[in-house]
Amino acid sequence: MLHGEIEISAFLKARRAALDPAEVGLPDGFGRRRVRGLRREEVARLAGISVDYYTRIEQGRAPAVSDSVLDAIARALRLSHGEVTYLRNVAVPRRRPAAGPEGCRPMPAQTVRPEIRQLMEAMDPSVAAVVLGRGLDILAWNGAGGRLSFDLGGLPPERRNTALLVFLEPAAREFYPEWERKAEEVVGNLRADSGRHPDDPRICEVVGELLDRSPEFRRMWAAQGVYECLRGTKRIRHPEAGELTVTFESFRLAADPDQVLMTYTAPPGSASEARLRTLAAGTPVPAGSPS
Repeated sequence: MLHGEIEISAFLKARRAALDPAEVGLPDGFGRRRVRGLRREEVARLAGISVDYYTRIEQGRAPAVSDSVLDAIARALRLSHGEVTYLRNVAVPRRRPAAGPEGCRPMPAQTVRPEIRQLMEAMDPSVAAVVLGRGLDILAWNGAGGRLSFDLGGLPPERRNTALLVFLEPAAREFYPEWERKAEEVVGNLRADSGRHPDDPRICEVVGELLDRSPEFRRMWAAQGVYECLRGTKRIRHPEAGELTVTFESFRLAADPDQVLMTYTAPPGSASEARLRTLAAGTPVPAGSPS
């Protein structure tokens, strides 16, 4: 199987298994159900297509699947917006440049434009900002962004990657009090990115290392979750600044669609805002500083 065939097969099987038959109006014991979730024929019936055609799609043997069919399958499986996008990415072949001698396809270098760096440096010191590239590589940051969790400036460039840091750095479980939630978000984002760039050597490298070294990543990756976490609130337990509660927003750069600008802020006058300013200045937080 090719990469796309493997991905669509595993993804659709996982989404079928995750659905409770009662959610789509099917009795749980229909036909002495032996497996969890929906059968292929049930998905096909709900999507309004033949069982044979759905089977070929799930097995990666349908060369060209229309958007209308994919949308029907998505409705049958109750897919989220991010999951629908991922399904389209792995189901529809895209024209790509020829592969190199080792099977990896060339991808443009991940560089951040000077204008984006200037923008981050011009932000208020209480705003932490980072730029993420393909495969969740951390490409650039401002003062507070470089110290919000890990000391990015002290890491080798190849280790400045959100997924590698969250799963392989022992300190990550201290930094993130809700580590399991953070890890699942990272896996969901990484899978969405892999759907957009299935041949990217860096994404393959990151996923391969994590599958080899992290049992938790293997478990979460096998669940086939697709979750693009674009905004929200998170808690961080900083080794110097103490605990912070920040809100984050994501902005995909129009001129650089493979890059996302992430900003982290806290309410004005709050202890978390003061600690963000302290991180930006690079000075330690006094002992006993209020939480």
